[in-house]
Amino acid sequence: MIQHVYEHAVDSGANEVVIATDDERVRSAAQAFGATVCMTSAEHASGTDRLAEAAAMMRWADNDIVVNLQGDEPLMPAANIRQAAENLHAYNRASIATLSVPITSQQEFINPNAVKVVFDHQGYALYFSRAPIPCERLDNDKAPTKGILGFRHIGIYAYRAAYLKKFTARPACRLEQIERLEQLRALWYGEDIHVAECAAPPGIGVDTQADLAAVEKLITAS
Repeated sequence: MIQHVYEHAVDSGANEVVIATDDERVRSAAQAFGATVCMTSAEHASGTDRLAEAAAMMRWADNDIVVNLQGDEPLMPAANIRQAAENLHAYNRASIATLSVPITSQQEFINPNAVKVVFDHQGYALYFSRAPIPCERLDNDKAPTKGILGFRHIGIYAYRAAYLKKFTARPACRLEQIERLEQLRALWYGEDIHVAECAAPPGIGVDTQADLAAVEKLITAS
């Protein structure tokens, strides 16, 4: 799975692709297919904290744009990885850029593993949640909305290396701890997160054993 993630990152045109981990098994697997590996602390509360340590160890410049592609996204297209970086470059006001896709399935909308995001008219995030947002209030004579119910957040982030230092210097906030969503730390402290709709379908992320089986089937069939 990690090799598929790595190869898509390479295909995005990134100047450098590094696998950051605290697990010797991951390092061994990654080095076997030729990846650069950065060993980080096992004490990090979030992926962004781990990325910040890796950025410091790799001595990336403050203005370098760093994309955090999680190891459980083996079907993430290279176009989306590149899009996240390009959006952060285009939106100077944003500290973070990330992606989303429309939700049309009620089952997905209520699934806590599918993180939802709401954003303003300029695409800046208002909130992220595992709960269904926006929550539609129905009167007795009103039928539920059909079509797009909301937007699912895709777990890919672009940062400037300088902001990673700022992020990790701040303690985790209560909302982050409740929802288990690290991006809420940024919103809590008043940072802007730009959310764009994915340039290409992102594929299935691996959150459960059922997801893993589905991804294996798709990869085998391709």
